[in-house]
Amino acid sequence: MASQWPDAYCTTLLDDSLSRDLAADAELSSGIIDRFLALGDYAARSQGAEADAILFTCSAFSAAIAAVKATLAIPIVSPTEGAIEELLDICGAGAGPARVGLILTFPGTVASLIHELAEHASARQAALPDIVSLIVPDALVALQRGDAALHDDLVSAAAAELPRVDAILLGQFSLARAGAAVARVRREPVVTTPESAVRRLRDITAGLSNSVRAR
Repeated sequence: MASQWPDAYCTTLLDDSLSRDLAADAELSSGIIDRFLALGDYAARSQGAEADAILFTCSAFSAAIAAVKATLAIPIVSPTEGAIEELLDICGAGAGPARVGLILTFPGTVASLIHELAEHASARQAALPDIVSLIVPDALVALQRGDAALHDDLVSAAAAELPRVDAILLGQFSLARAGAAVARVRREPVVTTPESAVRRLRDITAGLSNSVRAR
């Protein structure tokens, strides 16, 4: 937020049990979706603290985020949609079928992110790139115990083993910190999610503001 939209007033709502509960349940339950709806409603409608826009920051919950989008009128951006749009721009600029390297550290994110990629490609009437998924769970364990340097080393070492691709997507906010390390071992463009998400939120919000002023 500081680098991409410094004028915005940003606050954070955190439920740090959601990813743990998703890992335990192995599926996105109605209870988890209800908790997302409650968070969205709180952010948008709390008296005196109403948000003009919401950015969710965990990429394993696309169906829950879609449910919030369906209930609120304000702009809501998923953690990965900005990066996906930028990734599809890169893939569309090349000749022939595109192939994307998808790096994750939380297994629960895979299906959700591939589904979101397919939705965005379909909306563009573009072909879904071939996806080479790589999960590095030990890196997440290292980060959770405070060893950020080991996290980055494990992610970059895994990235070095990817086959040739047109672009690499680091598909979680927590992975963005390893972007520079991955770029040192790969020649392809490396797309991270936080900056892309904030740019998309900023642009959507600005577009709506301009539309209101034009009326």
